[in-house]
Amino acid sequence: MGPASGCGDDVRAGTNRPNVVDVSALVERLGYAPDTRAAIVTCLDLGQSHAGNVGVYDALRGPIATSASLMVPCPWAREASARYRGEDIGVQLTLNSEHALYRWGPITHAPSLVDGNGGFPVTLPDLWDHADLEEVRRECRSQVERAIYWGFDVSHLNSHWDALALRPEFFDVLLDIAIEFALPVHLPSGAEQRNAGFPFRSLAEGEGVVVPDHTVEIGAGAARAMERVLFGLEPGVTEIRLGPCIDSPELRAITTDWAKMVEQHDLLVQPSTARLFERSGVIRLGFRDLRTLQRASAG
Repeated sequence: MGPASGCGDDVRAGTNRPNVVDVSALVERLGYAPDTRAAIVTCLDLGQSHAGNVGVYDALRGPIATSASLMVPCPWAREASARYRGEDIGVQLTLNSEHALYRWGPITHAPSLVDGNGGFPVTLPDLWDHADLEEVRRECRSQVERAIYWGFDVSHLNSHWDALALRPEFFDVLLDIAIEFALPVHLPSGAEQRNAGFPFRSLAEGEGVVVPDHTVEIGAGAARAMERVLFGLEPGVTEIRLGPCIDSPELRAITTDWAKMVEQHDLLVQPSTARLFERSGVIRLGFRDLRTLQRASAG
């Protein structure tokens, strides 16, 4: 899971006013009323661990989750492909390996994408300072192609830790791949776009790439956080992101955040969470709905 994203209105380039017209436009293009509140419930980090594979597929086959994203270079990605039954799964383009003792690296063996420990860089600044952009492009394209080769009907693109979204030259790679494969993308919203200093959402939409209107990540205290998010949603399409995992010695050895991930798994498989969605009036969509729209709009 990447750095937490806030749920907020998108902002027109050069202004501080909420882009209300564009927020309602996506749900209308999808065939809903302009005041519709819709959510894509995305499970992150599929393939990173066995605990994550079990947790993500539990969630996808339960009543709540609608989408997931696969980290192709990770050690358990091939096992994730063996479990695949046609669910709505995209590719989480991966150029970082954030754990100190649990590592993965580029499938193209690109030298500029490897740090001194033999895996992807741990931090975003390290990646941005040393990566060769042509090697980034080959690596990302290869990750999508490998997912397709493994049998995934890739529904969208995501960038691990938003590494490709937050720097203009890296964003160009993400946008080119989204256009080439005709896929919608996850992008940060609100403050992240302002902090990045360039209008990546407008640039994507200008090329016909469909992007959810808002993004929010569920952290600790998952049940209360989900309730607050659902009853506070603005009109439009919000991507709600979680990293569900089952409890296991493997997960506890990988990360100190294991309890939060287990809590998120439990939230996504409980019938009470489905009832919460019903009470909130929020409808659930998948990234395939956005992919269908994008491809139809492109003719």
